[in-house]
Amino acid sequence: MRTILSKREKVGLFPLSLFVRGRKSSLSRKVSTILYASRSYERVPARRETNVLGKKEQQLLDALSPRAAAEGIEVVTVEVVGAKKAPTIRVYIDTPDGVSFDELSSAQAWINAVMDELDPFPGAYTLEVSSPGIDRPLRTPRHFAQFVGGTAVVKTSAPLEGRSAFTGVIVAVGEEMLELDVDGRAVCIPFSTIKHAHLKGVVDFNS
Repeated sequence: MRTILSKREKVGLFPLSLFVRGRKSSLSRKVSTILYASRSYERVPARRETNVLGKKEQQLLDALSPRAAAEGIEVVTVEVVGAKKAPTIRVYIDTPDGVSFDELSSAQAWINAVMDELDPFPGAYTLEVSSPGIDRPLRTPRHFAQFVGGTAVVKTSAPLEGRSAFTGVIVAVGEEMLELDVDGRAVCIPFSTIKHAHLKGVVDFNS
């Protein structure tokens, strides 16, 4: 196993990287941990979940959540992407103070152990563990509430008012739905219809 480490620091706007390659049992697996930009968050009450996770993604999130809570880490979301024969599992983590390189490296170790025990796929897969970055995924109503005033990109599972993709400022978050300001027009989106959502990050090179 070969590990490339960098100095300890909170992950900033541009990525630092840690790559770990290894093998589990008779299955050849490339395990990559990639560090992206992090953003701190405030604790707000949890509300009803959206439907952004697939069955396998929810299974992985449920498996990781108990250990994450014990470690004081939030699993922001889990994504399974890529080819079915060699998928990529992306695990986004955060803490109230952001994520340092060492914290991400430590989390990668126990996340990999959980994945080994769960054995989610019969063949090879890639594991990516990262902080959320400026285009932070938004999975729960609580996530939206944390970023009221920010701009979100939201895709729905069915058309609303003739469209299924919205980009707008998060105005309000209720128990059942989200309100966006889309080009000066209020759009209310039920959480039950949200398929995918993330913040629209803005880089200010003048600051």
